[in-house]
Amino acid sequence: MKWSLRIGTLFGIGVYVHFTFLIILVWFAALHWTRGDDLSDTLFGLAMVAAIFFIVVLHELGHALAARRYGIGTKDITLLPIGGVARLERMPEDPKQELVVALAGPMVNVVLAILFFVLALLIGSLATDRNLALQYLGSAFGENASMKTMTDLTFWQQTAAVCFILFGFNVVMVIFNLLPAFPMDGGRVLRAFLAMNMDYVQATQVAAGVGQLMAFLFGFFGLFYNPLLVFIALFVWMGATAEASMVQRKFALTGIPIRSVMITHFETVRPDETLGVAASHVLAGFQQDFPVVDGGQVVGMLTKHDLLKALAENGNQAPISGVMRTDFQVATPSEMLQIAYERLQKGACNSMPIVANGQIVGVLDLENVGEFIAIRSALRQSQG
Repeated sequence: MKWSLRIGTLFGIGVYVHFTFLIILVWFAALHWTRGDDLSDTLFGLAMVAAIFFIVVLHELGHALAARRYGIGTKDITLLPIGGVARLERMPEDPKQELVVALAGPMVNVVLAILFFVLALLIGSLATDRNLALQYLGSAFGENASMKTMTDLTFWQQTAAVCFILFGFNVVMVIFNLLPAFPMDGGRVLRAFLAMNMDYVQATQVAAGVGQLMAFLFGFFGLFYNPLLVFIALFVWMGATAEASMVQRKFALTGIPIRSVMITHFETVRPDETLGVAASHVLAGFQQDFPVVDGGQVVGMLTKHDLLKALAENGNQAPISGVMRTDFQVATPSEMLQIAYERLQKGACNSMPIVANGQIVGVLDLENVGEFIAIRSALRQSQG
């Protein structure tokens, strides 16, 4: 993820901190400073923040290790102000596997909650310390600056209070993450159960709809009670929309060969031709990018973006050979559309030539694929 700093590795998975995470640390430091807390209280507060977000890392690690069990790798784990994100290479398509992966994170918090509760009981009775722990927890989040701080407790009381706070945090994480707010854990659990009884795309659409409803509720209550809920609402809404579109796109492309979709009426240009020739092709038709062919072989791609930039800098008499891209993707008509589309998204060009027996027979571009997905989706809806 951009604007992130790598802080370590767990089980071969890189752990990153997004620069916006510093907002949390600055906010907590400023909160203690405005309350007049001494340095020890401030450092203790920041240490609690670090401990809480380490628990978030363990939560995401639970997802990652569960996914690894099914042969799915994890790109990285990134800490954000609203929590953590484990970027899996893909989500399991088997609903039972997705259920296991989705529940793995909350189960880590269940285990940690039990551990911290037992530790609190072993260290000392909570009967006398519970109120002080709760007071400190409220004070740490600025609810009442006059409440007692941890320096008012003995060492063992402090330890028991910390364990009790971390126990409560893990319980809250379990409850919050299991809310059916797709694409959060609870939403993925919902989709997994739905997918056991209906089409996967339909299950995703239903789960995304529930997630958007939850996002609306988060946003509504956030306006009146906690602004952080507004940010979570935006995350859930955009995530649900994006995931639903991704699944719809993926299943629309599955099992389709490129020959069924590729553009067969297209223009090509030669390396020795001028930019003015390519510009005339743009004006004469719908094509945006042009395969550059020399002696029957594709030697490059001329994109519309590069063409316009070169026209502005060099005029229309400059040769195409000085502007064309040589780092382009190539596919065959029998290749599966889904695989080619993924390669196309990662490449430097939005189009790729389709070659058979060394000769170009078609062109595939992102706009072309998008139109195919729209048509497939419309037909799917007409079929119920």
